[in-house]
Amino acid sequence: MTDVTIPEGGFWPAPEVPQPNIYPMEWRVETAKLAAIYEKSKRMVWNPADLPWDLLDPAAFTREQRLGIMYWFSVLANFDASGPAVFARATIQAFEKHEEDPVRKCFFSITRDEMNHEECCQRSISRLWPGGPLGWEPSTDLEHAAHNNIGWLYHNGGRYWTGYNAAVGKYSLAVLFTSFMMGEMAASTLFRGMASATGHPLFSEMFHKIGRDESRHLQICMTILENEWPGLTDDVRSLITRQLRAGFVFLSMILWEPPEGFWELPPYFLHNHRVLMDRARDAGLGVLSYDEQAENWRIAMARVRVIVERWGIEFPAIPELDIEGVAVDVIDPEDIIPVF
Repeated sequence: MTDVTIPEGGFWPAPEVPQPNIYPMEWRVETAKLAAIYEKSKRMVWNPADLPWDLLDPAAFTREQRLGIMYWFSVLANFDASGPAVFARATIQAFEKHEEDPVRKCFFSITRDEMNHEECCQRSISRLWPGGPLGWEPSTDLEHAAHNNIGWLYHNGGRYWTGYNAAVGKYSLAVLFTSFMMGEMAASTLFRGMASATGHPLFSEMFHKIGRDESRHLQICMTILENEWPGLTDDVRSLITRQLRAGFVFLSMILWEPPEGFWELPPYFLHNHRVLMDRARDAGLGVLSYDEQAENWRIAMARVRVIVERWGIEFPAIPELDIEGVAVDVIDPEDIIPVF
């Protein structure tokens, strides 16, 4: 049958789809550079299972060193394990808001990369400390301290996720991607430093690959921001300033040490955190010293400052690093948008 049925008076128009909704489907391309980055991401895919895990011999470390490495990856997982869910949620929002096709695809590519990064945490912990991060029974004071600290970390991670869910739909791409840019700048800084500092071939290859991903994520963020920042209102600029301070406060847990403003932690947390980080450092993981971490963070903040001030966005004061700027005092969980 080749004839179609045409009702008297013509076809009936389909109802408009209530928005936000992923329909009607479309594949609009406005930013060719983003489409090219997405194509590059497909060529650069790697499989964490292919890393040389046989080189990670638990017997090569003392029990305390293994605990320290497990603890460091558990801290990292507080950020990297949120990455797939955070960007999956952002991907859905990009579809619902009918962002151009390359934006949606780049979100998807970051989600896939973040799943790889989470898998690296999973495999490292499982190989060196079965049951970690929390599914094991501590038997020494140091083990009790590690187990308790991780519990407190994940309490705060839960607060982040609750706040992110409440806030993500409220923010424009300009605000979201400034926040994401903070995370990617921090991540590329961390993994570049650790890839050079570690003496272990598995961790060196892992950190190089993750760092390469994070550099691509930063390129995505900057490309989108170049489209979104022109024409910002003063209110949005002020919100971005606040987000930059929130990003520093949140990400310092893995980049340096947790400052005041978001983290709900017991008074003994930081001392025990330092002791456990020392054990990871002693094991050759590549954990930078306190001063090296501070300098890395300071360099990353300087790069972000140059970028945002070019668009008339004031930079927040970071007194912890002796960086002057606009005072931002109170950080609500809904202000914490960055992802690693």
